[in-house]
This record gives sequence, C-alpha cells and structure tokens, in this order.
Amino acid sequence: MYEVVVVGAGHAGVEAALASARIGHKTALITLNIDTIAMMPCNPSVGGPAKGIVVREIEALGGQMGKTADKTALQFKMLNTNKGPGVQSLRVQSDKVAYSSMMKDEIVNQENLVIEQEMVIEIICKDQVIVGVACQSGRFIECKALILTTGTYMSSKVMVSDHVKESGPDGLPTTKSISASIRSLGLETFRLKTGTPPRVRTNTVNFSETALQPGDENPVYFSRETRRSDVIDVQYPCYLTYTNQGTHELILQNLNRSSMYSGVVEGVGPRYCPSIEDKIVRFSDKERHQLFLEPESAELDTTYIQGFSSSLPEEVQEKMVHSIKGLEHCVIEKYAYAIEYDAIKPTQLKPSLETKTVQGLFCAGQINGTSGYEEAAGQGIIAGINASKYIKKEPPLILGRDEAYIGVMIDDLVTKGTKEPYRLLTSRSEYRLLLRHDNAYRRLSGYGYQAGLIKAEDYTAITEELLAVDRLIAESAMVHLPASDELNTYLAQKNYEPLQGGMSLKDLVKRPHVMLGDLLKISGRKYDAAIVHQAEVEIKYEGYISKAKKDAEKLKQMDVMLIPEHLNYDEIMHLSLEGRQKLSEIRPRTIGQASRISGVNPADISVLALAIQHYQTPQAGA
Repeated sequence: MYEVVVVGAGHAGVEAALASARIGHKTALITLNIDTIAMMPCNPSVGGPAKGIVVREIEALGGQMGKTADKTALQFKMLNTNKGPGVQSLRVQSDKVAYSSMMKDEIVNQENLVIEQEMVIEIICKDQVIVGVACQSGRFIECKALILTTGTYMSSKVMVSDHVKESGPDGLPTTKSISASIRSLGLETFRLKTGTPPRVRTNTVNFSETALQPGDENPVYFSRETRRSDVIDVQYPCYLTYTNQGTHELILQNLNRSSMYSGVVEGVGPRYCPSIEDKIVRFSDKERHQLFLEPESAELDTTYIQGFSSSLPEEVQEKMVHSIKGLEHCVIEKYAYAIEYDAIKPTQLKPSLETKTVQGLFCAGQINGTSGYEEAAGQGIIAGINASKYIKKEPPLILGRDEAYIGVMIDDLVTKGTKEPYRLLTSRSEYRLLLRHDNAYRRLSGYGYQAGLIKAEDYTAITEELLAVDRLIAESAMVHLPASDELNTYLAQKNYEPLQGGMSLKDLVKRPHVMLGDLLKISGRKYDAAIVHQAEVEIKYEGYISKAKKDAEKLKQMDVMLIPEHLNYDEIMHLSLEGRQKLSEIRPRTIGQASRISGVNPADISVLALAIQHYQTPQAGA
C-alpha cells in the first residue's frame, strides 16, 4: 500500500510526486511510459509573464521545476525589464529532451518514490473516501490519498481539419475510462481545446531574413542554488518573423477546413493563446502577427514556430509556412494539430485542491482547466503538500492572493471557475507589486520549510540572505553620502543637479534611474548583487508596497471570517437569487472567497456576514 498515488507524470504529476516523497510518504507515480515524464508536447520553454514568477514560487516552496529549467535552458531572458518590477518575469528557452531526461532522473532516484507503468481505468472509493485505483492490467493499487494529474489525456482527440483521432499529445494513448469514473463519483466534466504549431527543420530556415532575439548577457536564474557553471556556456538565439497578407489570405480561403471552424471541435479554446486562424478572424485589422522561431533541443534539428498553432489541413499548413519570411523553403518536420480533452469544473475543488465530493482525492494541472506547464507544476506542488497534510490530519496549505501567483490561480479556479483553458496573467493579481520574482523566497520559503521540502541548512541560508536585505535597507536610511565630485558626476549623468550638502543613501535611491548598486560603489560598500537588487526594489517602491500590504490586510480580515461548512443558504433571508445559487454551488470557505464569486453582490456579503454570526465557526481549514 502506498500513502500517496499520483496519476500522470506531466509537470503537475512530477511536482506532486516529488513533494509527497520528499516529505516522507511512500509514493507511487503512475504513468503509461517512463520515457515521457515531464515531456514538453507544446512550447519548449519555461516561464514568461506571471508564469516565470510561478516557477520561482515553486522553487521557493522547495519544488523542482526551477532547478531543472535553469540547468537545461538554451536561453535566458528576463521579460519586461523596461517596466516596473511587478511585471518582470523570467523565461527560459528549454532543451525539451534534456529537461524531460533530467526530471526522469530526479524521479527515478528519489527516495520513497516508485514509478508504476500502468493505465488507470477506475478511481476506487468507499463511502466517498479514496481507497485506490484499478488498472487495466487488473492490479488494484491502494492508497490513502490520490492526486489526479492527467493533463490533456482524458478522453482526448487530436484533430487536423476534419480528421479526428482518439489520441493524447504526440500520438500517445488517451485515458478514456477515467472521465467516466470521475463522473460516477459525482464530479462534472467539460471539454476544452488547445493546439500546437508546426515544427520545421532548423537547417532549412533562412535566419538572415528574420530578426535576432538573443538571451541576456548576465542571466537571472529561477533557483538561488544555480551557479554560472551549472548553465549553458553559449546561449542559443531565437528569431522573430511575421505573418503577412499572403498568409492571412490563405487562412481565410481555407477557414472552413479548420477543425475550429468546421464544427469538429466541441471544446473551448484558449483566449490568450489562440490558433492562428482565431487570430486572423478576431484581429482582422492587424496586417501581421509576430512569430518566434525557437530551438527545441541541442539534440534535435527542429525549430518551433511560436504563435502559429493551427488545425488546418497539412497541405494548407505547407503553403502557410512557406508564405512567411525566412521559412520560404523550410521543411516541415511535424505538422500542427488541435487537441480536445476532458477537464473537471474546478469549482468542485476546495482551495486545498481536494475534491468536495471525495475525501482524499486531489486534482492538479490541466485537469482543473488550466493551460501551461508552469500553472500545472504550481498546482502539483500544492496538491502534493496538501495530500501529505490530509494524511497527517493537519490543516492544508492555502496561499493567499497577496502571497503568491499560485494562490491567485487556485483562488480564481475554485471561486470563479473557468470556461476556457485558464492562463495566469499579471493582470489577474490585485497585488502584483507584492508578488515579484525577487521576493519569492521571502514570501514562501517558510511554508516550504514547514512542509518538509526545504532542509534546515538551506532555510538558514535563505533566512540569512533575507536578513542581509533588511540590514541594507536599514543602513541606506542611516548612511549619509556627502557631496563629492564622483557622486555629482554620477547624478549629472542621470540628469540631476549636483548635491550641495549630501543626502541619505535611501533618499538618493528613491530618485528615478539612480541605482543602489552604483551608489554603494561610490560609497565603498560591497553587497551581493541579488541582495542589492531586492533592497533597491523595496526602497524605490516603498510607498506603493506599503499601500498594497494595507489593501491585502483588509482582504485577509475577510478571509479569516469562516463560513460554516454545512450552512444552508436557502434558509438565509434577503440573499439575491443569483447570489444564493452561486453560494450553494461553490460553497465558499470564507467571506473573502464569497466576495470574489461572480454574481454575489456586496449586499449578499453583508447579509451573509450577519447570518454567520449566529453560527460558531471553527479554525481555518480546507
């Protein structure tokens, strides 16, 4: 018997299984094929806007994705560096072969973790409590907690034009019976759709006709443990090209042959990562669309056309690709396709990612309606931690919206639900200045240590680094820099008048374009670059950060007002009809969560707050 069983070895499954095993539970990771662990069937990258901060958060909790992404990256690029720190995010171009291989090694060599190559056909529970899974081979695998991370493999269909094939990504088998098993447990499923673009042979691309997109000269990493010697010596370039009117005309002429527009697709596609057909139709005023040409692996002669997913016939894809500058004579290695699959409605989950109907059953990743490797991995580590806490009968880890993008994502899913593949964006967070790449360890490493995912010596090192940041911030207020030729020359370069009597280091740093690192050099003080960066952000944005923390505190006050688990909303007078329906369906955990449900208005919240005063509420739980 295992304590925890994880079904599916994608990015959610890997983080969930590693978390459970590292905490100390005997864990099984069930996969159809050991060689497809953490594979990248779509874009060969990790990170991006908001997503990159999620990877950093996984790292700060004690997860694996950031470490592996750093060590298998072909290129590093910090995005939005010309904007504020609240939207800056790291993205790496990944070696998809090396990434999957390294994750496989982590799984194989992890203590307490066993790989079971099986196909699960049924989820078994007794009196609505999970007891295990039945496999196609006839085996019954018993467990105390089960985590479903089936990705896009549940009853999936691959589509190119009107050709439909029951299959998972990259021709792998689909798991048809799990959907039926889920529904038999009282969980509702719905259909979603995503897709992938063509891959072309790199040696047939004329890169001289495209725009070079190099990586960062001094890269930032996902993991604080990563050293320059751990990463690639010479980064691979990416390239930028565009669609044109000829491309658009080809697509419009053949639109009725696309799976999306011919009626073949039943599921809803991703709004923020649409197919090229969708882009042409929805943004008909645009003369061209960006396409990024990205290497897939040092071991492969293939280039990924980012932004060109499609479900048009292969002969049309040939003409489309050859209409693009730099790709006129390229050879297509793999054609684009759309894929449709089952997901569960995420409002059926508690904030811990445990299902409301079956005790001990957790879901993480694309099964919950999300898109992207990073969103999946973020849910995976939380599900792994909370499966452990469920077994130990401890309160679950529930991250607040002011604590992590992972917390924003899970709260969005379980409170609002989704009708399309959910993609995390910086705009989804009310507190994005609090949820930065640089302060992820400050926000989350305590949780990782408490869960047992961060070793004591590592946590001590993290704490010492954070104390060094605090000391530097305090020192900046006390250190008075006198006027000097060196300082005034620097200020003149930044278009400031020379100082007459000097100024505190902190007040100088608050000036736009004045950098703390430069001032420390002038003053003869030495600090680690990472510490300087964190202190500088805290100093420059002190007022905004303070306001965001105050706003977050108000939200927390609402989120500690617990709603009794079995409250009968039909008995509460003066709730609006829609509010009553939504509250009964979602059954929010707190007044704060209730206030974020679409259709629940402020008057409903006031009525609800008065009603729960008549009940004795327990301490916060899932």
